[in-house]
Amino acid sequence: MDLDPQLAALRPLGGFFALSTTPLGGGGREPARPLPTLARAYAAAPAAAPAAAPAGAHSDPLGLRIGKVARALRAPEPRVAASVAQQGLAARLWSVALGCAVLYDRQPDLAPGLLRWDPEGGVPDDLWLTEVRACGPADAETLAVTVLHGHLEPLAASLRARHRLAAGLLRGNAASALAGAARQLDGWARAHGRPDAAARSRVLTAGLLAHPLLAGTGTLTGTAFRRRSCCLYYRAPGGGVCGDCCFVRPPRSSPHAPSG
Repeated sequence: MDLDPQLAALRPLGGFFALSTTPLGGGGREPARPLPTLARAYAAAPAAAPAAAPAGAHSDPLGLRIGKVARALRAPEPRVAASVAQQGLAARLWSVALGCAVLYDRQPDLAPGLLRWDPEGGVPDDLWLTEVRACGPADAETLAVTVLHGHLEPLAASLRARHRLAAGLLRGNAASALAGAARQLDGWARAHGRPDAAARSRVLTAGLLAHPLLAGTGTLTGTAFRRRSCCLYYRAPGGGVCGDCCFVRPPRSSPHAPSG
């Protein structure tokens, strides 16, 4: 089925899959202030603004998001917030791309320059696609080019320039976010009598996890994923280990999580 201008088929899947395709201000109006593109977020220099930049300052959108996550988690160190922020954005991007591939059999152009981002926003109003246009076949290779190379590599480079984050940890976050999106999509497909969609999601997910940038990050069994690294969430006050973590329980004293 062809992509529709609102990508309406994604909405029933939940907030992480939904994508605004009209200005976030609603009613066809521009937002109260211009939103940066993800391309700008990835390219912003670490020194452009501190993580605790004043609300509304978009000179460093990535730093602003990390600061927001740090405050929400009461993170003891910036790299914890940076890891969680990266995994959250990765989950959004994988969800949209995988959902379109499965439900439309088409892949929209999700280039960082076309996606505007509200670093203070929550799902689904954090992302706005300024133009809906098909960019290629809905296969694992196209999804890898769109999400891994187009977004997650430049995002990881920017985060590593700012914070002491291992490359393996960020790859593990990317794989975990993909597996989580696939699990959500599989559940929806089964609940709505769409075994074709569930099967398509599994094939695409397996193909993506075999990509050189994600290979070796964990083990996929059915829709269950066990990663070989840790996102560091356990280091936040009250935080525990995630369902796919390499740890069975939070380490008692370890300054560094495995990097995968």
